[in-house]
Amino acid sequence: MKSDWVAASVRARSLAQRRVGAGASRTIAAQLSLEGGLSLLENTVYAHLLDSGSTLAAAERATHDTVLWQLRVLAGWMPGAGTRLARAAAGAYERDNILTLFRRLADESTTVEPFELGSLASAWPRLQLVTSTDELTDALRTSVWGDPGPGDTTALQDVLTLAWLRRLTEATAAARPWAVGVATVTVARLRLVDRAEPSTRMRQLVRPLLGDKWETAADLTELRSFLPRSAQAVLLGISTPDDLWRAESRLRASVEADGFRLMRGSLPGPDIVLGAIAVLAVDAWRVRAALAAAASGTGSSEVLDAVA
Repeated sequence: MKSDWVAASVRARSLAQRRVGAGASRTIAAQLSLEGGLSLLENTVYAHLLDSGSTLAAAERATHDTVLWQLRVLAGWMPGAGTRLARAAAGAYERDNILTLFRRLADESTTVEPFELGSLASAWPRLQLVTSTDELTDALRTSVWGDPGPGDTTALQDVLTLAWLRRLTEATAAARPWAVGVATVTVARLRLVDRAEPSTRMRQLVRPLLGDKWETAADLTELRSFLPRSAQAVLLGISTPDDLWRAESRLRASVEADGFRLMRGSLPGPDIVLGAIAVLAVDAWRVRAALAAAASGTGSSEVLDAVA
């Protein structure tokens, strides 16, 4: 037994038990207004950052902030050996901070405030001081994120996401299937929707996960055949590039299922904590999808239906 992980494992399972869940998210999605959806979150873990007058954007931000708060709580219970895992998991928020900063420096319209990372920050304390996109690129190149490569905000987001998942996989091998899944959806969109050529940096990040045959794929069938067997399953049932959003939604459900499996581990350890982090992150995603559906007044969520 990894006795130094006992407290963190107990706390992780406790936090995961406070999730809203798939059933309640569907009930929220069935509401015919954002206010109706928010009213169903009054007694949940998200309530302390929400109020009945929240806009959809504010409510969505509250779900992100809640999961970050949960992650910071878990980090406080982890032993010293868990620092790498905690910072790697928080990399998703540091990535978003970098993207927000890039948009601001590129004179793109954004009023989004950066996430408060505290001790979970890796490179953000230095990155936030840059004053131009060129300076940001240089600073990233010498940080844990590595060379961001060329391109616009979308290209930067893809590279940072894959770099983040590489860090998470290096911290725990249990996250590798998630990295494979995200890489699969990313290259499928890049090749078949955007019709773009992958940058050298993109190839570098994807190659350990998917190989390099995908780079020449001309259609979905060919792409699927060029992928490792573990990656082919991500595109199962996807008949056109326009349906890739379904693969992305199903991938989140798969991550959640893996999270539950990891939490059922009999011995305390980092995998239980990782499992809880995954479950909490997907729960927040479900809530965001449900609130968006409620705000639209459609009475249902196609996104949530895709992972039923």
